[in-house]
Amino acid sequence: MIAFKQCFKYKVMAKKDIISKQSIKRIAVDIAIHLLKLDIDPNEVELLATEQERVEDRRADLVVKLKLKNNQAFILHIEIQSSNDYKMPLRMMRYYTDIALAYPKLPIKQYVIYIGQQPLKMNGFVQELGWKYCYQLIDMKDVDCETLIARNNPDALVLAILCDFKGHNEQEMVNHIVLGLHELLKDDPKQFREYLSMIDILAENRNLQPHIEKASEMITQITVEKSGLYQLGKKRGEKGGEQRGEKRGEKRGIISTLQKSIINILTTRFQQIPVLINTKLLATKNINTLNKLLITAINIDKPESLFDE
Repeated sequence: MIAFKQCFKYKVMAKKDIISKQSIKRIAVDIAIHLLKLDIDPNEVELLATEQERVEDRRADLVVKLKLKNNQAFILHIEIQSSNDYKMPLRMMRYYTDIALAYPKLPIKQYVIYIGQQPLKMNGFVQELGWKYCYQLIDMKDVDCETLIARNNPDALVLAILCDFKGHNEQEMVNHIVLGLHELLKDDPKQFREYLSMIDILAENRNLQPHIEKASEMITQITVEKSGLYQLGKKRGEKGGEQRGEKRGEKRGIISTLQKSIINILTTRFQQIPVLINTKLLATKNINTLNKLLITAINIDKPESLFDE
């Protein structure tokens, strides 16, 4: 049997019980809008599944029915590929025929999204005498991760996890994505969990789960520290040590003031601060280092040079 499942085969099959259909629909819409630039109606999404008699069991990553804003319906088929596969055109053609047989009245758009570290070498077509079949290839190395992050949109942030981080520290990038998502959805914990599950699905394709787990632990810690019970316990614990608490508070205040001062200087001088520079600055908690960065911010020619030795 060959079955098309409305999910990413790498992760969802193992977590089928906790990943909602709504999350999978949201992923399809996000990819269509933010990566493929398709002018679709985000409210018109239908997950599809087909079965054809085959000896082996093969699953397409994502098959959905969508509608353009002009009300024209079509089928979107997406494969996420982390390595070069010279058989990919034949695999895609095979998926095409099965989908077309199951839904003969609908046009089909097919995409392979390549997220591998090696240069893309796969063809987007296969051709023989008298016929040619083709589909579209998207190389995530050509997608600007910082542009997705800068949109300040939870859907774009989710897709940023598929981007090539261009040599930047993976944990820092994941932290920034998850923290940004939490900041945008801090008033809606349920929706935050749903978006985090979408990130977890996509992160499997890049082996980023350990980084996602650490970022999630960081968010949990932030949430706990903001809770009423934690604050009450903190006050009781500091009742006999107010001076120590005041010193810690003073230190945090100095750090925050220095960070804001550096951000204000950079913003005034350069209008925009690169996402990674901003993330690294907010992660810097050493007062001596921040004092040096304050002076550096005044003298550098570009914001990217802030942390240069």
